[in-house]
Formats: sequence, C-alpha cells, structure tokens
Amino acid sequence: MSDITIKITDREGIEHTVLAPTDMAMNLMEVVRSYELAPEGTIGVCGGMAMCASCQCYVLSDTELPEMGDDEEAMLSEAFNVKDNSRLGCQIQMTPDMEGLVVALAPES
Repeated sequence: MSDITIKITDREGIEHTVLAPTDMAMNLMEVVRSYELAPEGTIGVCGGMAMCASCQCYVLSDTELPEMGDDEEAMLSEAFNVKDNSRLGCQIQMTPDMEGLVVALAPES
C-alpha cells in the first residue's frame, strides 16, 4: 500500500492532515468523503461525474495537477465561488505525484 500525505481545510476552516491511498483509484472527493470532512450529502452529489461542483476546492499548494478537462472547465464556469485556483475534487486522482497537496473546500453554494 502506498499512501500520500495531503492537507484539506474543511468548510469550517479546520485543517486536516490525512493519508490518501494511491493504489485504490480514489480521487480527492472520495478522500474527503472517507474522512467525513464534509456533511453527508454536501460533497460529491453527482457521484464524481463533474456535473455538480459540490466538490469544488481551492488548490493552495504548488502541486502540479493534470490539465483540466472540458467537463470540469464547463462545470466550473457555471459554479459559484470560483477562483483562479478552483478545481473539482472528483477530477483530482490520488497518485504519488499528489504528495503534499494542500486544498481548501469551497463553501457550499
């Protein structure tokens, strides 16, 4: 098993340092759900299909992320509270390259 350490600030402003597995094909949204860092039913509403923006987060580290896909870009263009560093958690796969990732969950829209 290969875990990485990432930091997630929840919607209450509390920072959590968590271990995320890289061998289970999980994305950031699923990590947030597994650690219960957002109330049930408030994150990943669409099941990780880049169709709702409930998992929007702000990337605070210099971690190099994969390029944004068309679906993610389209969803963020319609979402609330979008910033230059906004990404959808469901589109960020947990890979060894994500070691040290620091994000903050966007407010509920």
